[in-house]
Amino acid sequence: MKTSEVARLRNRGYRTTLRHAVRELRNETNKDEALKQYKEVSILFDKAATYGLIHKKNAARNKSRLAKFVQTLA
Repeated sequence: MKTSEVARLRNRGYRTTLRHAVRELRNETNKDEALKQYKEVSILFDKAATYGLIHKKNAARNKSRLAKFVQTLA
């Protein structure tokens, strides 16, 4: 198996995990639970930026938008 294919499959898994975490956070209605999930998602975004999956400013933008969403919950 080529190295690039192995990396592609690994990156695909990281992206999928990140997307699912964001989707779960967006569907949350309880603010306390959302805050807990936000901390986990924030770490995932930082790791994705460190791995080079996404740009660091992309991670910062998404974290900011999610933080804003969590603050709007009652």
